[in-house]
Amino acid sequence: MRVIGLISGTSVDGIDAALVEVEGQGYEITLRLVEGQIWPYPPGLRQEILQVCAGGSLTLEALAELDDAIAQEFAHAALPLIHRHGPVHLLASHGQTVFHRPLGSPHRGHAPRLGYSLQLGRGSEIARQTQVPTVSDFRRADIEAGGEGAPLVPIVDQCLLSHPHQTRCIQNIGGIGNVTYLPAWHRQTRATPPPVLGWDTGPGNSLIDIAVQALSEGSLAYDLDGAWAARGTPCQRLVEEWLDHAYLGQPPPKSTGRELFGWTYFQQCQRAADQQGLNDFDLVATLTQFTAATIAQSYQRFLPALPDVVLVCGGGGYNPVLMGYLQDYLPGIPISLTDGAGMAANYKEAIAFAVLGFWHWQRFPANLPGVTGASKAVILGQMHYPVDMVDS
Repeated sequence: MRVIGLISGTSVDGIDAALVEVEGQGYEITLRLVEGQIWPYPPGLRQEILQVCAGGSLTLEALAELDDAIAQEFAHAALPLIHRHGPVHLLASHGQTVFHRPLGSPHRGHAPRLGYSLQLGRGSEIARQTQVPTVSDFRRADIEAGGEGAPLVPIVDQCLLSHPHQTRCIQNIGGIGNVTYLPAWHRQTRATPPPVLGWDTGPGNSLIDIAVQALSEGSLAYDLDGAWAARGTPCQRLVEEWLDHAYLGQPPPKSTGRELFGWTYFQQCQRAADQQGLNDFDLVATLTQFTAATIAQSYQRFLPALPDVVLVCGGGGYNPVLMGYLQDYLPGIPISLTDGAGMAANYKEAIAFAVLGFWHWQRFPANLPGVTGASKAVILGQMHYPVDMVDS
């Protein structure tokens, strides 16, 4: 089956699109990446999304317009791949997360019965514009089953990145960091995969991106090659102070977003940095080291044992300063990109949602209750067909 996976993460830096050929059934699948590309948001639309993610208000009419505008960009991200490589059977779109409230978060003084997560870029509009059946709204079924709705990628990591002899951590460093812990799985001797662990480790690139955008007055979107962090000296006192954040000590299952590690939290960090006399580069360096520290601390607190190797994907994997700090916190553990294990680090999340869409088509339950906290395994996503396909 030819499937295009689509996702824009919490960094809101563009839409990752990956065309894959996938075959098999359930856990026994093989996959080939045909082509991946990153489709940037128009600057005005990106800014509007970031304002909503930061808690900005908008009317219901404006929300509907934003939903359609994001769907249009997701369709635009898929169409060039179709034009270059021919028809596809399915699109699988995660959409753009603009709000995420985990299970059990306080709300108006009471704990909600269910979590809540909103992804814009409705699948029905993507299907209409591309004339390709589209699976979207992947988180809802897991949330309705009492789960966090995230992370959803660990089951794909298990199928495509498990090793017969190594215990691996697959660490995504997008806007938010998340980990999949994969015990060794020798498929010839054990047909049923071992239980995996996974959760959101905390901030990924979110705080670093916000800092560079704010301190450069919008002229930079992120810290390219860790250049700002490399010019600064991190403040160990602040790193240790920030590691006491309540979320970081919360045991899994857990998930988070810009609601916790976004603009408001950055402002708190900036005030603390000012009090310590840090300059702009020092602040970025401190946030970069803090991000690495949250990942390592999460492993040390919640894993049954440290992994044999760590494989990194997402934009943070291309920040040498961040990767260097992570290596400092995990001495003796090889850390590299997932490319070396046969999975393109740039497009891994988009590839994963292509697989989740494929499993929806097969009616294969694809969440991991042990990861998300759901009461049962469920089929993820909602299918949307082009109108003429429905009519026929």
